[in-house]
Amino acid sequence: MYSSVSKRLVSVHILVVVALQLLFIPNVLSLNQTNAYLHHKCVNDQGTYNSGTPYEKNLNSLIRTISTLNLNFGFVHSSNGDAPNSVFIKLQCRGDSYFSKCRSCLATANSEIRRRCPKNKEKIIWYDNCVLEISSIDTFNKIDYQNNFFMYNAKDVSGDIELFNKNTRDLLHELKEKANIKSKKDFMYAAGEKGLGEKKLYAMVQCTKDLTPNNCNVCLNWIMAKLPKCCKGKQGGRVLSTSCNFRYELYPFLMI
Repeated sequence: MYSSVSKRLVSVHILVVVALQLLFIPNVLSLNQTNAYLHHKCVNDQGTYNSGTPYEKNLNSLIRTISTLNLNFGFVHSSNGDAPNSVFIKLQCRGDSYFSKCRSCLATANSEIRRRCPKNKEKIIWYDNCVLEISSIDTFNKIDYQNNFFMYNAKDVSGDIELFNKNTRDLLHELKEKANIKSKKDFMYAAGEKGLGEKKLYAMVQCTKDLTPNNCNVCLNWIMAKLPKCCKGKQGGRVLSTSCNFRYELYPFLMI
């Protein structure tokens, strides 16, 4: 694995995007966008398909079906067709972006990933409000350790950095426990805040809803272990995979 860094210095809200496995992201990313594009990956492992083939027909049919769903719970895992032309789609919308926001993110993500990766059987795209994965292999309840990246706020923390890092870890682990309470309406998602004197720390964690509680814990522990590398001493940061993600900032960033 390798790291690549793309710095955006347009304003204090611009993030620095660091891709663990992927190439440089050319797009300017601003935190005040409603549903910012974050990243995408055209995966080559599963091969490609041609126009008019059974795989493409199954994909188009599945997208049409999913687009008619109400997406009240912000998650879809669905398939269409038989091997070797099976298509699997997994969509997870952020916990504050269900219903129409989720449907809108699906439409945007599907259009953009098929433009960027037109013939790849496996392709993934991340937005602020959702992650969309299209694949020829079923990934239900499987933690994806291959496709992940991190981002951090360009501004450094002032004051006691170690204490800030500890408060960040503590809040994220507290939210991890809340996310796995099955009785919660927003199961596999939790958001909260923590007072830091005159400031507040805001954070959220989320797993895709196909994961078991145990696998959600494993996934979140795995990405939280990346905190020292991705975001140490930074006012905000996040790690995203196709299975789970977290984010923290010193300002409210959720649409609640």
